[in-house]
Amino acid sequence: MEELWDVLRPEEQIELSLRKLYTQHHFHPYHLNNFEDYGSYQQSYNFLRNSSIITFTGNDGRTMALKPDVTLSIAKNTPAGQARKVYYVEDVYRHDRQAGEYQKIYQIGLEIIDTITWENQLEVLELAWESLAQVGEGTLDLSHMGILNGICNRFAEEDRQKVLDCLRDKSSHDMDALTLKAGLTKEESENLAKLVRLSGDFETKYQRAKKLLATYPEAQAGLEELKQLYQALQEKKLSKKVRLRLDFSIMNDADYYSGLLFQGFTKAARATILYGGRYDRLMSRQGKNQGAIGFGMKLNHAGQKIPVVTKSSDYLNIALPKGRMGDAVYELFTKAGVASEGVFVENRKLIFCDERNKLRFFLVKPSDVAIYVEHGAADIGVVGKDVLLESQAEVIEFLDLHMGNCRLAVAAHNDFEEDFSRPLRVSTKYPQITRKYYEGKGRSVELIHLHGSIELAPLLGLSDVIVDIVETGTTLKENELKVIEEVAPSSARLIINNATWRFKQEKIQKVIEKVREQL
Repeated sequence: MEELWDVLRPEEQIELSLRKLYTQHHFHPYHLNNFEDYGSYQQSYNFLRNSSIITFTGNDGRTMALKPDVTLSIAKNTPAGQARKVYYVEDVYRHDRQAGEYQKIYQIGLEIIDTITWENQLEVLELAWESLAQVGEGTLDLSHMGILNGICNRFAEEDRQKVLDCLRDKSSHDMDALTLKAGLTKEESENLAKLVRLSGDFETKYQRAKKLLATYPEAQAGLEELKQLYQALQEKKLSKKVRLRLDFSIMNDADYYSGLLFQGFTKAARATILYGGRYDRLMSRQGKNQGAIGFGMKLNHAGQKIPVVTKSSDYLNIALPKGRMGDAVYELFTKAGVASEGVFVENRKLIFCDERNKLRFFLVKPSDVAIYVEHGAADIGVVGKDVLLESQAEVIEFLDLHMGNCRLAVAAHNDFEEDFSRPLRVSTKYPQITRKYYEGKGRSVELIHLHGSIELAPLLGLSDVIVDIVETGTTLKENELKVIEEVAPSSARLIINNATWRFKQEKIQKVIEKVREQL
């Protein structure tokens, strides 16, 4: 048997170990069809984190889907009133935004569908902990929908998604704007800004969160539930490879989840590999009165080795945009005492090391910074908000550096008159932002994706208008163009890789605080 074990791949060994663990906890194996009716997934688009789905037409004319999620299938196929305690090992298919292709995700997980007790929640968290430990050194981060809802209740309905976005991105600068709009007191605004940034060791951050949430009853109740679960987990003999953290930036869809939320990270994967929580609302939306809780974990990263360039935990890897912005950020870092002077030299090197401060700098194309950070090749980076909006990169947008201030705007020729009888022709470097902007206005458009000299498009009749970055507006004026609509402001943002934040938070925090003092 040992010889057979040795020929298995790391992810296969983990799968078998977890099958044994789940069986010992009286979970039963559950197998699903590869294909299901598309309608059930279409109704739960947000639950799938806006993933596109592979579809085809079956022999009976129905639109079928190649399975993008397991939880939805189990919930859908569980009859009302029936209890289930199951585990699964399945492949699911999701669209990879960066690669632009569909990706097969090798996934293991478990679900309890029943009247959910406190003991059920504790058991699921315990198994999530041990599952993560099988993959490698990691962190299990806790949050609660009660906390998120308690905070959101201070704001107007139309701003609540923006509040959740601020919490997810740790964007205290955007939260400041929302609290100002909501007319909150200075003290409450400052407390919310601190809550946005709060994350770390559970015991330490719990005490801090308790003070900051003192006037939020619903949030306090959610926090106390997490505290009870934390204390119970400490009494169990669980793997020392996993640390428990409190972090309000982790969240799944607010329309479906109803209580405990948690996510898992490992050093090697440098991405979220485990998603879980209580999703009673999903069951309710399907007309079922059971509660539900569970998690799924990706095994694609199991056995993955950390690349040499990021292997040393002593260094922070920083991606800066080439050009004036990168120079300005480096100057800010040196002024703040974060980096040494004279690190960048005129040569063809791609990586510049600051040995004294244990930093590695990479100079990359501005539009690539978010990609390097999202995939963990860089721990932190500096990028324009316009790039973040366009790329939709899954990173933590921690700090507005108030540099490179500009705006995304719609511009047209001085004598432009819009014709609403046909789609508006729009040239832009920002197709995602542009599409979303005009969808919000209910205006049909014909997008023309360009990479340079955008101002030429309306002058040569290629398009009616353009969507582009505007700084002073001088170029527009010189070409008889004018801004007719504002889309969004933009400035340089300091961003952080989601997994790196869990493992290098102390080092990153020191950098951020020194930089913040200079702003």
